[in-house]
Amino acid sequence: MTARWPDPDRATIDRYVASLGLRSMKSRTSYRQVLHGFQDVTERHQALNQEVLLAWLRESAIRRATSTLLHRTRIIDRFLERLVEIGAIEHNPVVALRDECNIKQCMPIWRALASRDPERALAELRQPRPFCSVLGEMMAEHVAMMRRRGYKYTSQPLLLLRFDRFLQLHPGPETEPLSAMIDRWAATNVTRDHAEESEKLKRVFARILRHRDPSMPVRRPDPRPRKEAAKQWRKPHIYSPADVRRMLDVARTYPSPRVPLRPLSMYTMLLLAYCAGLRRGELARLDLGDVDLRAGTITIRQTKFFKTRILPLPDSVIAELRAYIDARRRAGGSQDARSGLFWHERGDGHYTPEMITWLLADVIRRAGLKPLRGKTGPRVHDLRHSMVVNRILEWYRTGINPQDRLPFLATYLGHRDINSTLVYITVTQDLLHYANERFRAIGASCLNLGQEVGS
Repeated sequence: MTARWPDPDRATIDRYVASLGLRSMKSRTSYRQVLHGFQDVTERHQALNQEVLLAWLRESAIRRATSTLLHRTRIIDRFLERLVEIGAIEHNPVVALRDECNIKQCMPIWRALASRDPERALAELRQPRPFCSVLGEMMAEHVAMMRRRGYKYTSQPLLLLRFDRFLQLHPGPETEPLSAMIDRWAATNVTRDHAEESEKLKRVFARILRHRDPSMPVRRPDPRPRKEAAKQWRKPHIYSPADVRRMLDVARTYPSPRVPLRPLSMYTMLLLAYCAGLRRGELARLDLGDVDLRAGTITIRQTKFFKTRILPLPDSVIAELRAYIDARRRAGGSQDARSGLFWHERGDGHYTPEMITWLLADVIRRAGLKPLRGKTGPRVHDLRHSMVVNRILEWYRTGINPQDRLPFLATYLGHRDINSTLVYITVTQDLLHYANERFRAIGASCLNLGQEVGS
């Protein structure tokens, strides 16, 4: 039978701190002090509820110290999660408040409790329940139907949830038509992006209504909001081969004394992102078994639109992959084919897409291609754009007509059709020069009007 908490001998805290494997005595002492203080307050109140959390915050005197609040509340959060896991407590009061407010993070709850008026702060945190508006049932049924049909359907539900939240917070007349609801939502923000979202919402609802009544006429989409929004999009940065070489050099020498394999991992990530045009999620999902060194290919599984593709790689890239896999084995990486290709010792052994983005963005900064702070400047995804542009430039230099090769490039990138690939073609000065030269050599004779008149 599992011991209940709080326990008089404090053995639960001792076992928990021991299970964390904290290296320094200072950290172990800090954890014990925080947890013993929390148990003291809980024992005095004889209940684990919101009042205990408020009392602990008051007695800890951390109301104004944001960094201390963050550190100590994280210790309490993880301890309460463990208590629920082992059955020592029936419920986690922080999670209960989080569910009541319908939010995903615990930290906003702690900040609200540490404020001068906790009840008001918690009330301001509360979010409407998903799909509980007058149109909520219809929207929820549509999302469930699309997913049953095999679609991922991830972006459209987020849009519907935002609209659903608006309808709950700003209800209109009971007999208000759908078009008036969308117009009210569109009027809340005058930006180009919101105008495009409003048009997307109209398209989604047109599909919903046609699924419910196939006799309804097809709605013709309005392309103008998307064109207006596209005018403010940031143009991709096209890395030159020299830029890529500089980033590879930076990745190889990246300072990482605690994780010796990380510089080579980042180097290989960068190599595949540029040479194979891989997305960050595709890099994160690569497993050891996806690399076939004999055939010189890698398998990209279940990416956008549920596609899997096998990509041939140049011999030079395969040689680098072989070197990385050897270094990975020497570093103690799992040899299971299902283990992550880019392996590290913590967690499940995989780098997350977010971590890959952060690491490679730091390489771009250290290479002097991106400001040291902020989101401005070249992005990691621009490596994919650069791969497309530089490949087309190489075709021009070798006398190959890019138009004939674009379907192959679209397949290599994992696109549904050539139109998706055309989005990646950024017209640079070099690309424009080679295109003009090709037209002058092949098509300029067609414009010789004098010859036509003479004949």
